[in-house]
Amino acid sequence: MPFPPSPRTRSGPRRRSLFAVAPAALALTGCTGGDSGGPAADGTAAADRARARAARDSAELVERYDAVIAARPGLAGRLRPLREEVVRHTQAFGGGRKASPSVSPSASPSPSAAVPGNDKDALAGLAAAERELADRRVKALGGVPGELARLLASAAAAGAAHVYLLTEGGA
Repeated sequence: MPFPPSPRTRSGPRRRSLFAVAPAALALTGCTGGDSGGPAADGTAAADRARARAARDSAELVERYDAVIAARPGLAGRLRPLREEVVRHTQAFGGGRKASPSVSPSASPSPSAAVPGNDKDALAGLAAAERELADRRVKALGGVPGELARLLASAAAAGAAHVYLLTEGGA
């Protein structure tokens, strides 16, 4: 005869999983507006500025990834998939159509993207940049039309996943 499950055994998702997903889920629940998403809805100057800023922010993040990969080639295998996703974000926001999905060895990092001397600090710097950008995108959700808000929320959720992969995912 099998024993009944322990009253301490919980079913369902763990608290840590909920904390990781909660910001994106909350952002998405507020993004189901009834606008048509057509040219009139997304053609506002504010939406255009938000889209351009999001593209610029993603392009700058790609530069940071490039700088870390150039300075710390041992991290390239781990960082390349994350970098490629950020390139796709840049393109989704309408920028960086010429962005290359690979890093050339002669790529010179931008002066603003100083890379720390060890792998752990380099990953922590990228994680901080991803976290800051994801937070900024979540804050921008309220002031943009539905389709752009969905795109921002999706990119913010991906950024939060990148933070996890950069900090705890490789441990």
